[in-house]
Amino acid sequence: MPLPLYLLAVAVFAMGTSEFMLAGLLPDIASDLDVTVGTAGLLISAFAIGMIVGAPLVAALSRDWPRRSSLLAFILTFAAAHAVGAVTTSFPVLFTTRVVAALANSGFLAVALTAAAALVPPDKKGRALAVLLSGTTVATIAGVPGGSVLGTLLGWRATFWAVAVLCLPAAFGILRALPTGRAKEDTKEEVTGGPALRVELAQLARPRLLVVMLLGALVNAATFGSFTFLAPVVTGTAGLGELWISVVLVLFGAGSFTGVTVSGRLSDRRPGLVVAVGGPLLLIGWPALAVLADEPAALFILVFMQGALSFALGSTLITRVLYEAAGAPAMAGSYATAALNVGAAVGPLVAATTLGTAAGNLGPLWTSGLLVAITLLIAFPLRAMIATGRNTEVQP
Repeated sequence: MPLPLYLLAVAVFAMGTSEFMLAGLLPDIASDLDVTVGTAGLLISAFAIGMIVGAPLVAALSRDWPRRSSLLAFILTFAAAHAVGAVTTSFPVLFTTRVVAALANSGFLAVALTAAAALVPPDKKGRALAVLLSGTTVATIAGVPGGSVLGTLLGWRATFWAVAVLCLPAAFGILRALPTGRAKEDTKEEVTGGPALRVELAQLARPRLLVVMLLGALVNAATFGSFTFLAPVVTGTAGLGELWISVVLVLFGAGSFTGVTVSGRLSDRRPGLVVAVGGPLLLIGWPALAVLADEPAALFILVFMQGALSFALGSTLITRVLYEAAGAPAMAGSYATAALNVGAAVGPLVAATTLGTAAGNLGPLWTSGLLVAITLLIAFPLRAMIATGRNTEVQP
């Protein structure tokens, strides 16, 4: 894999750390800025909404910019938003910086997904996506726990500064190593400027593209529906101390890294195999975790396995989005990003509704199982489409 791809992954690591770290910092932020924890929680919602809206909007606005310029602008904006957030004493200003950071993050990821696919041969998109998404998985392993420790020792502002500083070497690397063009220099798209925006948006009318976007969103909803609420499972159902929360989150992150790495070698040539094997195992895993969560050893093993299976299946489906959106070279990454973030936003909302039911802390785990079941019910009759060619419309 080319060096620029790994530099993009470093930036994704910084952005992933920022996206996930906030939950552990909310009490300190609330106390420092004299707001309630519930009000501080709006910072998470602001980031999620900015990611969903920003991906197609920012990608459309920047589609005629050189990719290197776009990525550099997004990552510097992201860093600046965190620097402002680190020094402000105003909650409205901090809220605004989270929206700006989310827009920059979504724009960066949308362009980076497209750029990553352009850096490798056409049949290596899955492996390129795996390298890029490894930045997110490493963020859950090292970035988020590290940010939590840094926030505990030096305050939440130090974590914001750390994210801002982490963006700088990635920005320098992108400036030095990434090609300047929108696409490969010898393609027709480089000469003509590519399809018009209306042509790229028209790709969203293709049933094949909509189906794989829906499947990717459902799997990601299942993933984040449970990931968001693992803490009460650890301390409540399993009866472990709070320090074990970080251990479980690291295990989930390690599993996700493993899943992305393995599926990256299969998602280009054998996506049907990943779905056929990983889908049923993921479906079995969530109820199994709900039933065995009171046994710490089983909890640790299953959390790792579910992280691996979730990201293996999810990244494979998102790779299919890039393939199906080949007719939208500038917007394909935004479609993949939107699918990812719709799932990441909807999953926790749906899972949260089960916490007050008889299922209690285990409700999100059962919800994730249901979401995966829905995914497989939709995917089963379309398995040939997922596994093979990219040019035939979905048949009813």
